[in-house]
Amino acid sequence: MTMVCHRPEGLEQLEAQTNFSKQELQILYRGFKNECPSGVVNEETFKHIYAQFFPHGDASTYAHYLFNAFDTTNNGSIKFKDFVVGLSILLRGTLREKLEWTFHLYDINRDGYINREEMTEIVRAIYDMMGKYTYPALKGDVPQQHVDAFFQKMDKNKDGVVTMEEFIIACQ
Repeated sequence: MTMVCHRPEGLEQLEAQTNFSKQELQILYRGFKNECPSGVVNEETFKHIYAQFFPHGDASTYAHYLFNAFDTTNNGSIKFKDFVVGLSILLRGTLREKLEWTFHLYDINRDGYINREEMTEIVRAIYDMMGKYTYPALKGDVPQQHVDAFFQKMDKNKDGVVTMEEFIIACQ
C-alpha cells in the first residue's frame, strides 16, 4: 500500500492568506505533520485527535461538525491549508470573520440559515462533549432551554431561522 502525501502551498502564499508569520506556520506544519504524516486529515483521525481534549465526554459529534467547517471543499479531508486558514480566522480574525466562521459551523446543512434542529444538534453535541462532569449538573431540558434562548435573542423577525446577519448583529 502506498501513501500519497500532500505538500502544502508555499509558506509565502500561506503567510499572505493567514494572520500567521512564516515561523508560526512552520511550527504549525510540524505539529500537523506529526499527527498526520500524509499531510491530510480524514474525519476519523480528526475525531481521535479532538477527543483527546475532552476525555470526560463524547466529542465525536461536535468534532464531526467542526471537521465539516474546516473541510471547506467538502471532499472529506482537511489539508494543512484548510486547517491553518480556519485556525487563523478563529485565533486572529476580525470579530466579523470569527462570527461568520462560527455561523458556518452551526449551519449544518449549509443552506445559509440556522434552524432550531441544527442549533439543537450543536447544543447537544457541546453537552455530550463536556461530559457528565459539568457543573452544575445538566438536567434533560437544559439544551432545549439554550436553543429557545438562542432563538429569542437571534431570530429578530421570528421566521424560525437565523440568518448570518441576524447572528452577527445579535453576537456583536
